[in-house]
Amino acid sequence: MPKSKATKVKKTDNLVEHHELEDRLKRALADYQNLEKRVEEERKLLSKLSASLLIEKLLPVLDNLEKAQVHLNDEGLEIVIKQFKEILTGEGVEEIAAEGAQFNPHYHEAVETQHGEHDNLVIKVLTKGYKIEDTILRPAKVIVSKKKVEPAVKEEAYV
Repeated sequence: MPKSKATKVKKTDNLVEHHELEDRLKRALADYQNLEKRVEEERKLLSKLSASLLIEKLLPVLDNLEKAQVHLNDEGLEIVIKQFKEILTGEGVEEIAAEGAQFNPHYHEAVETQHGEHDNLVIKVLTKGYKIEDTILRPAKVIVSKKKVEPAVKEEAYV
């Protein structure tokens, strides 16, 4: 009888050890899968960041092409600008709506204020702004209307 008790205890110990090893293996596998997911997410984020940096460098070129088009009114240049914008749109770049819109400090950079009928309304766009999804590549530089423009405050010196 003592042998069978010892055998049962040994089998129970082996079974417990087997379950512990199985749990460790499952945890290690889950950790590895989580690591793979995290690496893939970081790879996508890095790719998006590098694309954004390149696009930011190209935006001044688009600005210059559009300014040249205003003066030249050239059909070939218009086609190039259209292709440029199509490529940017394909990469998820959107122009930030500005003129006539309510001033939003997240999307617009107020360069100047002028007296107007409405408060905080964008009346002129000096430089277009662009975004990818919710990431602002460059805010639109704008002139904003104010009902009452405050004069500069002068400090008086007391002698």
